[in-house]
Amino acid sequence: QVQLVESGGGLVQAGGSLRLSCLAFGGRVTINAMGWYRQGPGKQRDWVAAISTSGITNYADSVKGRFTISRDNAKNTVYLQMNSLKPEDTAVYYCNRVPYDGQSWGQGTQVTVSS
Repeated sequence: QVQLVESGGGLVQAGGSLRLSCLAFGGRVTINAMGWYRQGPGKQRDWVAAISTSGITNYADSVKGRFTISRDNAKNTVYLQMNSLKPEDTAVYYCNRVPYDGQSWGQGTQVTVSS
């Protein structure tokens, strides 16, 4: 069973940047399309960004042009570079397979953007 561990969250002012990391233990991020999801306060978990096994990326409209997903196969890690952050980006961010197939969720990493 793959274990996903997210890190890199924190408190940042609006307009700031953060880089999230997702390390996969017990599996390879290269054999599946991977993505980032987020769950804001009182909201459902939504998909944010995805990267295919061939490196093709896709983004939710709300983050397009501000977030960049990438993958380092040697480090078995998926990243999410978040720029021009907005208060509405405040959420717990998770990584997982895309499409979601029942793989266990990690603990997530909290991102809080102050106005």
